[in-house]
Amino acid sequence: DEIRIRPHEKSIKRLKDKIRKITNRNIGISMEIRIERLNFLIVGWVNYFKIADMKAKLKAIDKWTRRRLRACLWKQWKKIKTKFKNLKRLGVPEYKAWQYANTRKGYWRISNSPILSKTLNNQYWLKQGLKSLSTQYKKLNLT
Repeated sequence: DEIRIRPHEKSIKRLKDKIRKITNRNIGISMEIRIERLNFLIVGWVNYFKIADMKAKLKAIDKWTRRRLRACLWKQWKKIKTKFKNLKRLGVPEYKAWQYANTRKGYWRISNSPILSKTLNNQYWLKQGLKSLSTQYKKLNLT
């Protein structure tokens, strides 16, 4: 039996609340600024809690954060034409892009769809400059 350190549930809740505030779909800020603010939060938070064991928890929060960002991006695209054009540019076949651009499903539901999950995947967000909680944690925890 060994003693393990974990961040308190309240701390995790506060982190999620801060992420919620940054990834709020109703505030009109560019994706670059949004990602910049998220990175600032991620680096600071992981540095503060670096001695804790939280690999699985961070993976789940990462997944949830990316889904929130996908919903933000989907809302930013607004018009059917824009959604269609951007999906095609991301490599979605034309008929599928048209199908998804015309969907009546809400932002949160569509953000978990196979199309958006595959096109706006982890590599896409890495290219956009988003830092992930779990990779920051791995960098600091070499044990």
